[in-house]
This record gives sequence, C-alpha cells and structure tokens, in this order.
Amino acid sequence: EVQLVESGGGLVLPGGTLRLSCVVSGFTVGSTIMRWYRQPPGKERELVAAISGPDGIIGYGDSVADRFTVSRDDITNTVYLQMSSLKPEDSATYYCNSQFGHWGQGTQVTVSS
Repeated sequence: EVQLVESGGGLVLPGGTLRLSCVVSGFTVGSTIMRWYRQPPGKERELVAAISGPDGIIGYGDSVADRFTVSRDDITNTVYLQMSSLKPEDSATYYCNSQFGHWGQGTQVTVSS
C-alpha cells in the first residue's frame, strides 16, 4: 500500500524556520519525482519544490527559491522541505506528491506573530 505521510507543520513566528517531512511507503522516493505543494485557505494549490529521484534535479517556485530547500533521504525513504525566513504569506497546508499521482494528507503551516 502506498502512503505519503507529512509532518512538521505548526505555528511559527515570521522569520522562523520549519522542516517538513514526508515519509513514503510503497515505492522508493529515489525512483521518481517528488514534489511539495501548498494551498493557502481559499486559494489554488501551487508547486513549491520538486526533486527528481533518478538525476537529482531540483526546482523551486519563484516565491520560495532562496528560502526553501528540498532534499531526500533514500535510507529512510523520506522527502524533506526545509523552510527558512518564513513569511505570513507562506501560511498554507503543505502537501507531498509523487509523480505517480499519490498525495499525502497535508500538514498545516501558520506563520504569524
């Protein structure tokens, strides 16, 4: 059974950091493209970051490119999103996604003072 389980969200002050995790079962993260999306309340889902398993190519959305870092651990089969210099506009539910079309349940990030 395929599962993507996100964690690590929470309430953080502006300028703070968070690290999101996506633990995957049912396939290896190194075999496909893994993505992080986010969806603020009342808005469309947007792509935040992507990491390609086979060739290691990484990409970011324009609004996070200099603040977020995506990585993966092939041993634990986990994909991470390290977020720094967080802004209130980063508040959203963050989702892990695979190129195969699987989604996690999401983890809520709130950036507020």
